[in-house]
Amino acid sequence: MLVYQDLLSGDELLSDSFPYKEIENGMLWEVEGKWVAQGAVDVDIGANPSAEGADEDEGVDDQVVKVVDIVDTFRLQEQPSFDKKQFVTYMKRYIKNLTGKLEPEQQDLFKKHIEAATKFLLSKLSDLQFFVGESMHDDGSLVFAYYKEGATDPTFIYFAYGLKEVKC
Repeated sequence: MLVYQDLLSGDELLSDSFPYKEIENGMLWEVEGKWVAQGAVDVDIGANPSAEGADEDEGVDDQVVKVVDIVDTFRLQEQPSFDKKQFVTYMKRYIKNLTGKLEPEQQDLFKKHIEAATKFLLSKLSDLQFFVGESMHDDGSLVFAYYKEGATDPTFIYFAYGLKEVKC
């Protein structure tokens, strides 16, 4: 199994269990998330509780909670939305921090294509949800989520160059 860690914070943000599609010249990865039910499991053991003298409300009070699989699996923490100025400020700091961690040949490609990727994200800014890894590191990578037109499940966007592949 492969796990993808944030190059800056070390937080696990994704695994190969969630297939991705490269967009924006490979700068961004797009990953489909799914809403899943978590909690109570209704197990039919073939017994008839009313015939055995049980009350209707007897038993455990389980609550079913709907969560997004990627958010739950990697314990992503939602952050407040950014306005355009805040986002541009974040991107400048992120580009500076990440560039120093990349190999020289990666730096060239990163610098060449990051502007287009940033413009792509800016065009969706009002529709994006923002997440960080479990450590909530200030300078770590952001993970973005949005709903494509007509979709009921969110699509996540990752900075490809901000991820480090780790074998488990």
